[in-house]
Amino acid sequence: MTTVQWILLDHAVALLSVAFWFATGVTAALRRHRLAFGLLIGAVLVTLTRPATVVTLAGRGWWFAQEKVLLGLPLLGAAALAAVVVAGPRLFAARRTPGAGLPVGGVVALFTAAYAALVGLVVTFLAGYPLTWSTALIAVSLVCAGALLTAQVLGRQAGEHTDAESPVSLRTTAPRDSSALSRRGFIGLTAGAVAAGAGITGVGLLFRGPEAVVTGGGPRRASGSRPPVSVADLRGPSAPAPGGTSHRHTLTARTATVRLASGGDVDAWTYDGQLPGPAIIATQGDLIEVTLRNSDVEDGVTLHWHGYDVPCGEDGAPGATQDAVAPGGEFVYRFRADQVGTYWYHTHQASHPAVRRGLYGTLVVKPRAGGQAEELDLTLPVHTFDDTVVIGNREGRTEHAVRPGAPVRLRLVNTDSEPHWFALAGTPFRVVAVDGRDLHQPGEVREAGLRLPAGGRYDVVLAMPGTPVALVLDHDHGSGVLLRPTGHTGNDPALPDTSGWPELDLLHYGEPATVPFDADDADRHFTIVLDRALAMVDGRPAYAQTVDGRGHPSIPDQLVAEGDLVRYTVVNRSLETHPWHLHGHPVLILSRDGTRSSGSPLWVDTFDVRPGEVWEVAFRATNPGIWMNHCHNLRHQDQGMMLQLVYDGVSTPYEDASHGHS
Repeated sequence: MTTVQWILLDHAVALLSVAFWFATGVTAALRRHRLAFGLLIGAVLVTLTRPATVVTLAGRGWWFAQEKVLLGLPLLGAAALAAVVVAGPRLFAARRTPGAGLPVGGVVALFTAAYAALVGLVVTFLAGYPLTWSTALIAVSLVCAGALLTAQVLGRQAGEHTDAESPVSLRTTAPRDSSALSRRGFIGLTAGAVAAGAGITGVGLLFRGPEAVVTGGGPRRASGSRPPVSVADLRGPSAPAPGGTSHRHTLTARTATVRLASGGDVDAWTYDGQLPGPAIIATQGDLIEVTLRNSDVEDGVTLHWHGYDVPCGEDGAPGATQDAVAPGGEFVYRFRADQVGTYWYHTHQASHPAVRRGLYGTLVVKPRAGGQAEELDLTLPVHTFDDTVVIGNREGRTEHAVRPGAPVRLRLVNTDSEPHWFALAGTPFRVVAVDGRDLHQPGEVREAGLRLPAGGRYDVVLAMPGTPVALVLDHDHGSGVLLRPTGHTGNDPALPDTSGWPELDLLHYGEPATVPFDADDADRHFTIVLDRALAMVDGRPAYAQTVDGRGHPSIPDQLVAEGDLVRYTVVNRSLETHPWHLHGHPVLILSRDGTRSSGSPLWVDTFDVRPGEVWEVAFRATNPGIWMNHCHNLRHQDQGMMLQLVYDGVSTPYEDASHGHS
């Protein structure tokens, strides 16, 4: 079983435990002792099953089981043991005695076990990892408070109902002398005070501020060894490389109603009134200069060059590398096109609604010399507008005529927040680049699907056969690209069902090659655990998408120094996929779920961390700045799943470096 299947099984067992304990308590209170005794046996058996699932999860990684091992299981185990000892023998005896009542303490013990089971499950869903003293104290106080409240309610009912036929009547086992009542009252007050104190302490601890930075095992900030560098000074060069030329563009962000090539209208936010924005194409070594102007996008706009390792001052992260461009304003971006490959650009201001509504475009940098140029080179950004998927600016299927034998390159760009599935039917192909970086000796592939993460890019090449070729998008034969041989007049062959094709695993594709570092010698090692939990997001409480139990901007910065070798462990405890994206640096994939990458070195800027997965990646910190590090499901980013990678000695003059997504 996969880790996520064990997570789901553990959730199911925990929920079943809650149901059994509550059912036992209710039936015991109603004096249905035979049924209650049977339910008690069921509750005990389910409770005894729980350690097996938890131990298995702990074997997959401490992150998946910490709060269960340290809090949930001990709390439930103690309460369940008390319930069995206090209520078990009496239920066993009472099931043979019609009309017999169960002491209040026995019913309270059963309900306390139910509360412990419920609180353990709630902690997993609302607090998760890491377990804190605050969470533990609040959890224990809630169980105690529930037990005390139940004792009070049932004790009052026992005193009020003297009719043995009343279904809620409960019997005590001792005379009600004043000293006994006094002792019970004292014990109740003491227990209540302890529960209240624990709860208040736990709530108070919630307001402790987080650490400002984490160091990943490396040194903390240097103390004044050199003056700080501002990101405002980390700008691109003003001239191209020798032999290169300058490309100057002006992009104006404005709202517009755009008619797609297929005829549909989209109420959009645009660059230059078109969807996608103007394609930027350059040759290696050229200078790219883009003046961004904002006509009427009220939230403001920026340009972030996704996957392109520009100097930090050109990165387009509002509040960290620049102020957002307000209506009537402008900002000039300038960088040298040193990286060959397929990239894209989008706003990083209010990016969840803004990118979805159209503020994106493509960036392609081609080599200056060498290699065979493709006869057909298509850049295919995929985007969803109001549940309509378009490729470029057309929904449905586009068609192209291609000379048989001609080399073809398809540049697949996923500009959505969810993954897309591609299948190429009718020809073998090779995936030659991922996220703009070439793969080493990629092999020929046939009848295998490509799962493209949000924000990711694949470059696929093929030699055009004498029969039609179809690029199928998301298993929909009516959506994608059809390549027809020039002069082809016959009927198109029926497309195969691609839903059963295996996914091409890029961690084992291509041939190994030397990499520039040994990740075992990392200077810093950060672990980030992705989940959902109650947290503060931009100053408001929310059921957030969290990193290590916190939401943006309360997640500590990750501190590195220039030249550091940095290693990341990225863990997904949640039931959603998180396409993880670090600005300014490609990362080398080391392993997934403990299985090391064995194919071509895989350098990416976005990688899909699916539910229950654990990824290991590494990079060299060679691009000083303050960099966003976030989930590229932009809805998740907006809900708190973003933090910053900060270089030692780099500062920002912008008002709030924590609001790079707002």
